[in-house]
Amino acid sequence: MIPWLEKNTPFPDVNTALTEQQGAAGLLAAGADLSPERLLEAYRRGIFPWFSEGQPILWWSTDPRMVLKTDDFTVSDSLRKTLKKIQNNPDWEVRFDSAFEQVMRACAAPRKDGAGTWISDDIIAGYCALHAQGYAHSSEVWFQGQLVGGAYGVSIGQMFYGESMFARVTDASKVALSHLVFFLRQHGVKMIDCQQETRHLASLGAKPIPRSTFLEWISSATSMPQITDWQPLSVIPAMSKSSASVK
Repeated sequence: MIPWLEKNTPFPDVNTALTEQQGAAGLLAAGADLSPERLLEAYRRGIFPWFSEGQPILWWSTDPRMVLKTDDFTVSDSLRKTLKKIQNNPDWEVRFDSAFEQVMRACAAPRKDGAGTWISDDIIAGYCALHAQGYAHSSEVWFQGQLVGGAYGVSIGQMFYGESMFARVTDASKVALSHLVFFLRQHGVKMIDCQQETRHLASLGAKPIPRSTFLEWISSATSMPQITDWQPLSVIPAMSKSSASVK
């Protein structure tokens, strides 16, 4: 059993989250709402919402926690070539925060495998409210004026929590992520939360760490001043093999 949260119910201790042996590793609680206040409290405590349409709001705190240290971000040879190709090409543009809701809705769209999405209208409304308050941000790739790729997440102090990304052309989501990673690195952010372990995230340099280590890190990082100047770098260090992990 997990606790049911009313609007004013505090989150339980994350160490009470269910284990793999209990059938839902990381599941902590259900209920409450997706207000900016609730979401910010969740992220500061290492908790995130994840649920399907028709389910109550489900709150999770996974152990181990998948994270991407910005110094460990892996730029493949093919991605580096793509980044160089679009640099100074007027057909291509990388923007931050010019189409936040569009990025979320693109992430929510059905994938080629026909899988459903957890990004419901309620989730979109909640994170758009966070965006309006300066806590949620999008990295966007545009080709000839059309949005072709992007990523979004939550920024608190010197911590960034990645949520989802999409691509309509090859490598577009990775280009968006690359610009986001190197921007965050320049602003002192050393870790991006990826929540759950996947092969794709591992290929980009993400690794699992104990939840206790993650919680210790975010306690300090989220207390730092907010990043306010969200503008993508005109040139990112990934152009050079010596500036990022390359494989």
